[in-house]
Amino acid sequence: MPQFTLITRTNTGGSMSGFGFTPNNGDGDDNSDAEKSQNPANNGPFGFANFGDIFQQFSGMGLNLQALMASLSGQASPSALSQQMIRDISRKYLTAHGELPVSVQDLVATQEAFDIADLWINEATTFPTLVIPDTCALSRRDWIDSTLAGWEELAKPLVDGMSHAMSEMLKETLGNESENENESLPGFAIPGFGNMNISQSSIAAIMGTFMSSLISTQLGQTIGNLSTSVTGANDVALPLTSPIRPQLIPQNVTQWGKDLEIPEAEIRIYLALREIAAARLFAATPWLREYVRNSIATYGKGIRVDITAITQQAEDAMNSGQLDPSNPESMTLALSGGMFTPEETPTQKAALERLETVLALIEGWIDAVVTQAAGDRLPSMIRLRETQQRRRATNSPTQQLFATLVGLEVSPRRTREAIAFWEKIAVLKDIQIRDQIWDESFLLPTSDDLSNPESFLKAREIPDDLSGLQ
Repeated sequence: MPQFTLITRTNTGGSMSGFGFTPNNGDGDDNSDAEKSQNPANNGPFGFANFGDIFQQFSGMGLNLQALMASLSGQASPSALSQQMIRDISRKYLTAHGELPVSVQDLVATQEAFDIADLWINEATTFPTLVIPDTCALSRRDWIDSTLAGWEELAKPLVDGMSHAMSEMLKETLGNESENENESLPGFAIPGFGNMNISQSSIAAIMGTFMSSLISTQLGQTIGNLSTSVTGANDVALPLTSPIRPQLIPQNVTQWGKDLEIPEAEIRIYLALREIAAARLFAATPWLREYVRNSIATYGKGIRVDITAITQQAEDAMNSGQLDPSNPESMTLALSGGMFTPEETPTQKAALERLETVLALIEGWIDAVVTQAAGDRLPSMIRLRETQQRRRATNSPTQQLFATLVGLEVSPRRTREAIAFWEKIAVLKDIQIRDQIWDESFLLPTSDDLSNPESFLKAREIPDDLSGLQ
């Protein structure tokens, strides 16, 4: 299976451009009757004369249809992500970049850093302490294995959205031809299979499996890349593990502090503070995982399929020599124009707005709490904090993930606003009031609230005299 890159791209003109998946703008058919009459090839389903043309196009793109058909056998859902594929691809990426085993010295040093950090964090948050596990030091491979289920859970709504888009497209294009989705369509040739009849539901299953393979491949690449840089189990600033526990990756901790000329013990304590703060937040907010997932699901529901755009981009890439179906590596480069576009419907824009805001709030809260907990105990705290913020702005783990999957870029400015918001709330009230804002999702500030914490607090207050409220 070739490795496709699903990277979002916006063109400067503001129009939607992408590799076959676009937000559903509710306009219905994109091609007018005049356009169809001028181009007879567009008269068939998906803009092709018949389904044989569709499969021929995908075969030319390097898709192994025989393997794809075989993969449907016994599969509960064609939209299911392949956890084995994700793991294999991420480990392959990791192998290419190398990993070190966790030594006894690594484990002892990590445990010491967590013991210190846990005591300091007690003074900066009301969220309860967590047990530091014996396996508090992870290898890069350990991190992949421990977070894999969490990644799959976050990405599944996108595959569901794509699968639903496929189903809706089939209903629209085949509705007049077949009212029964299990009824076979007229025979056509599939490369490797010859002439055959195939049902609408089978076509949907094939396409759903194809798309889930794309997401699985991209997710595996992203996870493999992140495994070489994240410093802990919660460094992505998302609740990925169950149960939530603080853990560091010694190899990446060393890499994070390289060339800073700061004592390694100090760097380790700083990153342990961040890891414990994140872990306490996620453990205390069980609703947060579903909140993020629902935001992604809302975005996914607006996806629509444009098979013509998919094949047109592939055809253009092959004609230009950019794409060589016999070379899987060229597929990643040639198709990097993306499958999603950021020109969303209002519903999708609102979903991404909520997602960006909550990610900024998470990162901002962690930074504010760690800064308060460290105080003047870490001589290099200012440099450590600046280094962290600079790296988050240029190479944030969540940025890598969501920019790839849904075209979301968490603005460094919004993260700075979130940091200032949490710090101001603690000054105006106290850390208990600050932390209580995480009790339920509806209590969280909006993006507009971040710039005015005073008004946010005032709006939450219940007046002593309610007689004027009618």
